Amino acid sequence: MPALPAAFPTVVHMLQATAARVPTAIALSVHEAGRRSLVLDYAQYWSAVTACAGMLAAAGAGRGSRVALLLPNGVDACIATYGALAAGAQCMPLNPAYTDHELAEILADGAPQVLLATAGRAASLAPLAARLGIPHFRTVAPGELAVLDDGGSGHGPAPPPDPDWPAMLQYTGGTTGRPKGVDLSHRATATNVAQREAMLPTRAEGERILCAMPLFHAYALAMGLHLAAGCGGHLAILPRYQPDAVLDLVEREKITLFPGAPTMFVGLMAHERFAATDWRTVRLCYSGAAPLPAATLRAWEAVVGAPVLEGYGQTEAGPVISFNTEACRRPGSVGLPAPETEVEIVDAVTGEGPLPQGQEGEIRVRGPQLMTGYRNRSAETSEALRGGWLHTGDIGRIDGDGILFITDRKKDMAIVGGYNVYPREIDEVLAAHPDVAEAAAVPAPDAYRGEVVRAFVVARPGAAPEPEALLAHCRERLTRYKLPASIDIVAELPRTTVGKTDKRDLRRIAAARYPAEAPKEEA
Repeated sequence: MPALPAAFPTVVHMLQATAARVPTAIALSVHEAGRRSLVLDYAQYWSAVTACAGMLAAAGAGRGSRVALLLPNGVDACIATYGALAAGAQCMPLNPAYTDHELAEILADGAPQVLLATAGRAASLAPLAARLGIPHFRTVAPGELAVLDDGGSGHGPAPPPDPDWPAMLQYTGGTTGRPKGVDLSHRATATNVAQREAMLPTRAEGERILCAMPLFHAYALAMGLHLAAGCGGHLAILPRYQPDAVLDLVEREKITLFPGAPTMFVGLMAHERFAATDWRTVRLCYSGAAPLPAATLRAWEAVVGAPVLEGYGQTEAGPVISFNTEACRRPGSVGLPAPETEVEIVDAVTGEGPLPQGQEGEIRVRGPQLMTGYRNRSAETSEALRGGWLHTGDIGRIDGDGILFITDRKKDMAIVGGYNVYPREIDEVLAAHPDVAEAAAVPAPDAYRGEVVRAFVVARPGAAPEPEALLAHCRERLTRYKLPASIDIVAELPRTTVGKTDKRDLRRIAAARYPAEAPKEEA
């Protein structure tokens, strides 16, 4: 494994250095209706970031405070992320598709000083912010932050953030159904950029990176936003993933680096224009957020001609833990650990280990990119971080070459199109319906999204809920990717010998009723 290159103290220092090195290079572009709708070079980018930082600092956002972002893909999300960090505040990127119901608990836990959102959410978010005591709520029109100007100073707020200050607060689900805020320091974030660079080196200039992944997600931040800022590359942003728009952008902007998720690869390969698209400029594709079937990898590479390098990460680990590299590729694996990262397999029940080579168990990780803990979750922090190790909840094995394979999940979790979905959250939403006595949701295979969630409901005596009505109830409280793919009304739920809902049996029932299989690996 290559040595770890020198890491910047923070990613803010990294962006500032890049802006000084290549001020006129294109940094960001947004693409709508088949054209560039907005373009910023690195000098403009840095000026907007420092001006945004000043605006946030004037609102009281600094060390010890948080800035919540509810912004769609675009330059504003990029500027606000770096602006919050440059102000010394902790950045809370949130899914703009979250319902007010989902946001209320997260915002109450994160207690941001400032909440930035689109004008379309103002009617409901303004009273929510007031009720939660968020001091500053501000709407952002598309491209509004791009015209901010620091007056030509070229300097961020003084003092710049310290490497040990909190940098990111990224919310991920929990097995209890409650969202958990992952605290990451500036040092952890900047170190993880250097770790990724060691495994997947970029070119000093000329990289053109596709950004079709959502910029609130840890994967897009690591493999898009920070990757581009580190190498002085051009981040070409799509407001939303659409197959036609992706194929157009690859050709028009001569994309060189293509970060994607299995759902994206499967969807694009099914498109009638996939094989006719000119992929010749693409030199590397990255896959993350969910397992990539080896058959999908081979079919993609046969047309595109560029290798797909699959990796493994968790929000709690900065997020990059391991990656296949050009020098060491093993389809079906997630590659070798990042530099300065230790990965071990331990007993999934006791946590003891490490286990012998090739034996399956829980994956635990130790390295400088790990979170400091979960915000306001001391018990769950103690459970996840034991003796300096992050216990991931994933099951895997390590072969004789030190290559890591993911084989299962210890957690009761589905990965729907790259998004973590915790069935317990869906259980609670369904159970809140007045006609529902009990509810249980389970992951199930899906040919396109990898997995979906299927729910089973027991009606209250005298009630006769319709699945469509229950789904409408869910739509009001859950973002789209969390919605159950089916809701079955059943007389009772299967039970274990101690009376708990037997979700293993429910998985079997779901597989029998809905036999949609994920793509199979070729022999």
